Amino acid sequence: MTPEASSNNAAPPLGEVGRIADVFIDPKKAFADIAARPGWIVPIILVVVAYLAFMYCFTTHVGWEHSMRQAMENNSKMQQMDPQQRETLIQQQVKYSPIGAYVAGPIIIVVVALIVAGVLLMVCKMMGASLGFKQMFGISAYAMLPGLISSILATIVVFIKNPEDFNLQNPLAFNLGAFLEPPPNSGKALYSLATSIDLFSFWTILLLAVGISAAARRFPFSKALTAVLLPWIVLVLIKAGWAGFNPFG
Repeated sequence: MTPEASSNNAAPPLGEVGRIADVFIDPKKAFADIAARPGWIVPIILVVVAYLAFMYCFTTHVGWEHSMRQAMENNSKMQQMDPQQRETLIQQQVKYSPIGAYVAGPIIIVVVALIVAGVLLMVCKMMGASLGFKQMFGISAYAMLPGLISSILATIVVFIKNPEDFNLQNPLAFNLGAFLEPPPNSGKALYSLATSIDLFSFWTILLLAVGISAAARRFPFSKALTAVLLPWIVLVLIKAGWAGFNPFG
């Protein structure tokens, strides 16, 4: 085959709309394009905008005071506090939590994408993969797109569910934690572990594995999936351990 013929048979680059659509429809094709032409701005913006829209709807329709009081009721240590101290703490949280949600939330989304990219790059390099940080960051950013769907669904739940029953910590029934009563009725470590067994988490894990296998030469999907699952399992165990140990969680 001549170089001209090879060039003619090469897949044309995808636009951003095509990339985003194929992440959901044909992820292998999407991540092959992302690996060849890494980028991250558009998916991060979409995830941040959907997150901010959800937070706005939560703030206006449910409210932070309800969420804070719900958290207090589920925390035995907080229930032991003096009522006046507890009320002061609630009002402080109601005042400052929206600032953290609207300001720190978008920053955390970007930082998480960077950390995921860095950790997975290190693990993949140790397992013999050949790819760069720019590729991994692009893969990480586009693999977060299930969060866009999650935020949209959570926003819908805000309006169809009784505000008194809305749980900000676990708004969707797509994880095992939805079938458990929140602490203290169930153990904090068990509840944390159950909420981590989540459809959207698994979706993201699979997209990361597809992206890595598309970007790294001679690195099969099974090996890429192992590279993603290992740090995720460690994170879930640390999170569950901390939830069980932390008296104020």
